[in-house]
Amino acid sequence: MSDTLTLSPTLAEVETAAAPEGTKRLFIKTYGCQMNVYDSERMADVLRPLGYATTDSPEGADFVILNTCHIREKAGEKIYSELGKIRQMRERKLERGDGGMTIAVAGCVAQAEGEEIMLRAPAVDIVVGPQAYHQLPELLTRTARSRGERIGADFAPNEKFDAMPVVRGVKGFTAFLTVQEGCDKFCSFCVVPYTRGAEWSRPVEGVLAEARGLADQGVREVTLLGQNVNAYDGEGPDGTVWTLAKLARALAEIPGLDRIRYTTSHANDMTDDLIAAHAELDALMPYLHLPVQAGSDRILRLMNRKHGRQKYIDLIGRIREARPDLALAGDMIVGFPGETDREFEDTLDLVRQVNYASCFSFMYSPRPGTPAATMPGQVPTEVMKERLKALQDLLFEQQVAFNQAQVGKMLNVLFEKKGRHDVRAQAIGRSPYLQSVHVDGADHLLGQIVPVRIEQGNQNSLKGSLIGA
Repeated sequence: MSDTLTLSPTLAEVETAAAPEGTKRLFIKTYGCQMNVYDSERMADVLRPLGYATTDSPEGADFVILNTCHIREKAGEKIYSELGKIRQMRERKLERGDGGMTIAVAGCVAQAEGEEIMLRAPAVDIVVGPQAYHQLPELLTRTARSRGERIGADFAPNEKFDAMPVVRGVKGFTAFLTVQEGCDKFCSFCVVPYTRGAEWSRPVEGVLAEARGLADQGVREVTLLGQNVNAYDGEGPDGTVWTLAKLARALAEIPGLDRIRYTTSHANDMTDDLIAAHAELDALMPYLHLPVQAGSDRILRLMNRKHGRQKYIDLIGRIREARPDLALAGDMIVGFPGETDREFEDTLDLVRQVNYASCFSFMYSPRPGTPAATMPGQVPTEVMKERLKALQDLLFEQQVAFNQAQVGKMLNVLFEKKGRHDVRAQAIGRSPYLQSVHVDGADHLLGQIVPVRIEQGNQNSLKGSLIGA
């Protein structure tokens, strides 16, 4: 529940073991959302045939990519600061006689500010938008040869996915899988339609082929990604349009693929067949990220959310009727232009009615080029900070209560990695509700889904024991 750009080991950096001797070293730093994490993994995939192996530090790397996010305020300035540090690393590398370092900026900041990046940061060799990273090998070759054309941002998403290797290099038992890109909603605060383009869905066969490849590598759980993932309308093998629900049912039939999640959704795309899938499909986890952003009808109209407060509340009721154990996550913005104290209270009231298991919350920050950036009534920062604290206090209370409510229950846990306590043979997994679960004596169960008795609920995790232990 932070109002700053989030960087975390699970969602913010794609880093693996140091490159083997004789290979070129690739470092990718990822900012922002799960979509960018997926994109970073795929960039590593397209560069692997060129001899690049990922490394865990930019120091000494042969190729450094900053995969950027444009959602948060001053995102670009953070990138320029990082680029300054990387430029110094390149200079030290050259002084040591250790060869050069190619520097690339990818992602949404690259899409929105490509020319400005090249002007302000001449150390950057390549700027590539989110629809063109499949052209990285070509751009890298051009750069190495002549420092010629370096902007690659205006390509259709189908070209990108057609150019991707079918087999991905993944480690672990969970994976992201992009099925939809772009957004047609045009929320007045959001830059995604301008940086990711119109909504587009991958054909079904490509998604299923990638999912089968993941399952063959031991992946047990996939999270389907899209800016509006539940707007998925990909072409099926017979030429008909498939919904996300139909896609989920097909994915659930892949041997070894036992869990399916998806993010991020829009309330207007939460269809009857998707709600039914939550009731009928065991593989579809009982966890739904469904942002609302505000609790006031007037603010929702100004945000251009295209749904009202009561429609959202009624929708949550229908989903919970279909899947009573479903845990709900959301997004909230405080201090949207013109928001009054009364309208902020409407947001708090909605949160109390919905009762979230987890929720991301932010202060509004104007994004250049979006309608909200020039709206009258910009809320003072100090007022936004006070509102954010009040909201986060309430969300914190709900999150802790949800975690504590799991105590005494038996939850199926997918064990993903060893814990910090080797002496206790600790392992860490995920519950169906995406909670981190710590269990002693379970480090031999990695990659397995095992019933766990929950004994303790904390703010951000659960602790449990193996049944019969």
